[in-house]
Amino acid sequence: MADEIANRKAYWESTTLKKATDRFPERRTEFRTLSGIAVRTLYAPDDLADYDYLRDLGFPGEYPYTRGVQPTMYRGRLWTMRQYAGFATAQESNQRYKYLLSQGQTGLSVAFDLPTQIGYDADHPLAEGEVGKVGVSVCSLADMEILFDGIPLDRVSTSMTINAPAAILLAMYIAAAEKQGVPASALRGTVQNDILKEYVARGTYIYPPHPSMRLITDVFAHCKEHLPKWNTISISGYHIREAGATAVQEVAFTLGNAIAYVEAAIRAGLEVDEFAPRLSFFFNAHNHLFEEVAKFRAARRIWARIIRERFGAQDPGSAHLRFHTQTAGSTLTAQQPDNNVVRVALQALSAVLGGTQSLHTNSRDEALCLPTAQSVQIALRTQQIIAHESGTADTVDPLAGSYYVEHLTDEIERQVMDYLQRIDALGGMLKAIEGGFVQREIQNSAYAYQKAVDSREQVVVGVNEFTVEEEQRYDMLRVDPAVEEEQRARLDRLRAERDSARVQDTLRALHAGAEGEDNLVPLILNCVRADATLGEICDVLRDVFGEYRPGFGL
Repeated sequence: MADEIANRKAYWESTTLKKATDRFPERRTEFRTLSGIAVRTLYAPDDLADYDYLRDLGFPGEYPYTRGVQPTMYRGRLWTMRQYAGFATAQESNQRYKYLLSQGQTGLSVAFDLPTQIGYDADHPLAEGEVGKVGVSVCSLADMEILFDGIPLDRVSTSMTINAPAAILLAMYIAAAEKQGVPASALRGTVQNDILKEYVARGTYIYPPHPSMRLITDVFAHCKEHLPKWNTISISGYHIREAGATAVQEVAFTLGNAIAYVEAAIRAGLEVDEFAPRLSFFFNAHNHLFEEVAKFRAARRIWARIIRERFGAQDPGSAHLRFHTQTAGSTLTAQQPDNNVVRVALQALSAVLGGTQSLHTNSRDEALCLPTAQSVQIALRTQQIIAHESGTADTVDPLAGSYYVEHLTDEIERQVMDYLQRIDALGGMLKAIEGGFVQREIQNSAYAYQKAVDSREQVVVGVNEFTVEEEQRYDMLRVDPAVEEEQRARLDRLRAERDSARVQDTLRALHAGAEGEDNLVPLILNCVRADATLGEICDVLRDVFGEYRPGFGL
């Protein structure tokens, strides 16, 4: 049968197809995905000649999880609908969260401002002009309490995009829940806590890699004992993709980082099955719908094999690649911004078809400003329409068996494994980052894509084709500069009213613990409960660990 199909395909190509292309040539001499994978005119069974259904595909909820980590996927429960939000003060962000929850959002996702992300209080000289601009300013437990005022933390799942000071913001969240009477064991959510991608693609690091890895594994160990429902890390390919990586590179470098975290945790004395079930991942949903679907499926299968074969995990949950997805901010255009609604809808569809557990849809105006409430509502409605009107959530892995999608899934896996072997040959992910290998690969891909856009080989609707003269008439969300003064005044009041002796005692204990080998999360919790600020806690760790400076090696 296979030979018969292959022969018929060859005959079709030499007759029916040739007649058509002689009369109407194809639009290009070659078609490729955004990762450069060649796309043929047609896919048939002979393109999957070595395919083994049980080995490569299997069934949902079973190894190798190509078809999904849950047996029924969205037939049982829809993905968590999150909208990444945070701006200005904790009070204003709290109002946005309540609005989103009232509109049907099912999980919260906190965006912190730049000073918070790099461990500075709002009154630090380096924070000037940045307070509340790209996220919410959180300097103390008091801010965290306001941020979640009236939101029961035992009934929502919260994701926090924070990395270098992740242990501190998690401690603030735990302490805020305590004030609500909610025990840590009841908390559900994720802290990003992924420092390696900061050195590669984003830049909001504080400490050198080795003490940063210690903070990460301390969070793993603490949550194992006290926050069993909490995802201790969100290993992020999103920012790697935003920096210009291809889909293949996004998966390869994300899983390379994941391997480094697993190895660090094992060196710290943890057993793989003690922490691996709470690892989570964060991917980008880009424009090439079929490549993105294949990317998600391939990532699940690769991780299941790595965690079982390389690390000997026995718990099935350890092999579950559970991931959050965000649509691609780098694809949003300031020109004809309403086109972004369509882009986001297609990207979100790819995430759902690929089996995401959680999804954020970007707003149409994010190339111009922080999103307005109206734009956020459209973005959320996009998810709800996909969930309730499109039918894509009614069956598990609906594109399985597509010759094209299965071919792409296999090819992405092959190329990812090639990258992982190269990284191993360089001595692992830390060495690959130190030597600039990862950064160069991403830069080369970003350059190639921009060249394709500039030459119009890659069409961006409204930018290099189908352009119009337009006037910008959008309502834009602007953060009032008075926010910075307000936040500084709050800090002044906090420092005047708190027990300074208690604060200093807890900071000294943290300093001593950082010089030794204690788990730092309980010590940070004590500092937070005493009303020590984010900047004060980070400064103690800066004093012990130092600060990372690019160019001096890892």
